[in-house]
Amino acid sequence: MRGMPLATSGLRIGLLGGSFDPPHAGHLHISKWALKEFGLDQVWWLVSPGNPLKAEGPADFDRRMAACHELVDHPRIKVTDIERRLGTRYTAQTLQKILARYSDQRFVWLMGADNLATFHRWDRWDDIMHMLPIGVLGRPGDQLAAGCSLAARRFRRARLTARRSTALPFREAPCWTLLTGPMVKMSSTQIRASGAWKR
Repeated sequence: MRGMPLATSGLRIGLLGGSFDPPHAGHLHISKWALKEFGLDQVWWLVSPGNPLKAEGPADFDRRMAACHELVDHPRIKVTDIERRLGTRYTAQTLQKILARYSDQRFVWLMGADNLATFHRWDRWDDIMHMLPIGVLGRPGDQLAAGCSLAARRFRRARLTARRSTALPFREAPCWTLLTGPMVKMSSTQIRASGAWKR
């Protein structure tokens, strides 16, 4: 499919999905953190056309894409419109198509600790756990809820210790780890509430 990212065989790629409504320094921080701690070659931002878990739709897609491109300042972080090109609505569908298309790469799904806390609300979340390794990155105030979440409890035996995090891309799913460390206290919700980003 034209317009899809190019990836040579063997690349270790982190996938960070979201509305990016708007993108902010926190997204950039966890992407750079993941590159380092998981030994990734690239991180792809999967800018979603919409979020099935939210009643209100996000800002215009092209506007969010442009804001992502403007923010990203790292050559190994790639802003993509993969979900729009694939026509998928849910993460499980997107990952199935990505994994089928890119069979010679090693992918890691990236998420903030706030997402792990509510992961059980995602469509086919347990299937996602079995599709690829998952790297969870700490967010201010969310580590405890993430560690006690339904997903963390159900897959507790699949947890990789943080000190072995660079092995994550080479592990077979289900496998996940939770990193804690320096964080950026910022969220898209806070930015919208401040009036700095209007839909």
